[in-house]
Amino acid sequence: GKVPALDAPLLAQFPDYADLPDLEQRRRWTIRHAISMTLGIEWNEDLSYDDPRNGQTAMDRAADPYRHVLGLPIVAAAGARWIYCGGATALIGKILENGTKQTLPDYAREVLFDPLGIGPTVWRIGPNGQRNFAAGIGMRPRDLARIGQMVLARGKAGERQIVPADWLEESFKPQVTIRDRREYGCHWYLGEMVFNSADGPRQERWIAAFGNGGQRLYVFPRLDLQVVITAGNYNRRDQGVPPNRVLTERILPSLHLNPN
Repeated sequence: GKVPALDAPLLAQFPDYADLPDLEQRRRWTIRHAISMTLGIEWNEDLSYDDPRNGQTAMDRAADPYRHVLGLPIVAAAGARWIYCGGATALIGKILENGTKQTLPDYAREVLFDPLGIGPTVWRIGPNGQRNFAAGIGMRPRDLARIGQMVLARGKAGERQIVPADWLEESFKPQVTIRDRREYGCHWYLGEMVFNSADGPRQERWIAAFGNGGQRLYVFPRLDLQVVITAGNYNRRDQGVPPNRVLTERILPSLHLNPN
């Protein structure tokens, strides 16, 4: 109840920016479009982060990052195309802060991190001196695993409900198809993985969070399995290959699974 529903208008959460260009198109945006990265704005994070044309870098250097993101050129209709966009994450972070009247680190610590027993976290500050919601949190692998375990338990830690189960279910619904036959939900990557298990070929559905460098949290609901992988392959286009090989060539084949 502290923040609007997913289908609420996005621009209504930023009333100071009613002077943006192409306002009619931007008024079609909803919070769902931001959280599923389907705003359709011009954004490129494939470039080096040292390149001022990189979307994240340009946002970090802007005096007002939210105006910067909301005012970018529109290249696709809302909801029609997935474009990885750290700016969309920044907007979601700001909406959370506005609704909770707390900084995001403080709110996360209160309602998620402390209840899960998560240790210290580090939140990056951007060059503009503002908290970087899109590329800025670090935690220990074992603490990321606590989040994965909570997801497997449908939002619970022990007997305590930490995250509403119906929200998790909603967030795992595919919102848009992206490359490599993967899908994207509400800030979750979704897909299927084919591998040879000890009991024969398998294909399993997964839910995942990806971080730059090869940081991965994979959750396999049917297997009651979650895997955390950390790596240092930062800013490489092939950074997802080593984590995938760890899963498909080592971890998943070692499991003895019911054929059904």
